[in-house]
Amino acid sequence: MNITGNTVFIPGATSGIGLALAVALHERGNSVIVGGRRTELLEQIAAEHPGIDTVRIDTADAESIRSAAAEVLAAHPDLNVLVAMAGIMRVEDWHTPAGFLDSAESIVATNVLGPIRLIAAFVEHLQTRPDATIVTVSSGLAFSPLKATPSYNASKAAIHMLSESIRLQLADTTVKIVELEPPAVRTGLLPGQEESEFAMPLDEFVAEVMTLIETQPDAKELQVERVKFLRYGEARGDYDRVVEVLNASDPHGKDAA
Repeated sequence: MNITGNTVFIPGATSGIGLALAVALHERGNSVIVGGRRTELLEQIAAEHPGIDTVRIDTADAESIRSAAAEVLAAHPDLNVLVAMAGIMRVEDWHTPAGFLDSAESIVATNVLGPIRLIAAFVEHLQTRPDATIVTVSSGLAFSPLKATPSYNASKAAIHMLSESIRLQLADTTVKIVELEPPAVRTGLLPGQEESEFAMPLDEFVAEVMTLIETQPDAKELQVERVKFLRYGEARGDYDRVVEVLNASDPHGKDAA
């Protein structure tokens, strides 16, 4: 993926990593379209960042994805990068169905079906572009489990394997698959995470990601240094220690993620 000269659609980007990445890409000379459910936030983004386009989209709703995709492609036929940013995270208790079932269903609908439906809506168009990229977003927790968030961990592991698989299938096209693997970042993904001293500051994370895109344009996985502790525990042979450290940092284990 080139660092500049792209037309990029980032759904689920009205806050957190998605918005920060959208702003950083726009500042580097890319045309950027931000998607989200809340029109008031989209209007605020457009006002605060002139030149960034917006579209309403609910990544948990199949019809909303189809409608938004048609709108984006009509306005931006040169679109060549999709960042499938959809994701929610919830603490669960799997001792009884009441502690996890509703949460698990919502997480799968958003974190797994959302990216699948987004890719389905854009993959044919992207194959018409001479240089196109689909960026998936997994997590360090795809590789080392956080006890408090089983469904989130599983959803991100699914995104990792989906990325690996469709990269093989699309190898005969112009579409590259790049997997972004964040560690815990200071966003509102979980209550208290924005203030967590163990989570990576958002600006530092996005700056490092932008450097990786610029210096490693052919990378298949975008891994900041902070996430490699989780990503490579099994390969290093210290997986059990990684899991222990991850889950011992606080009652939810989230701070080390």
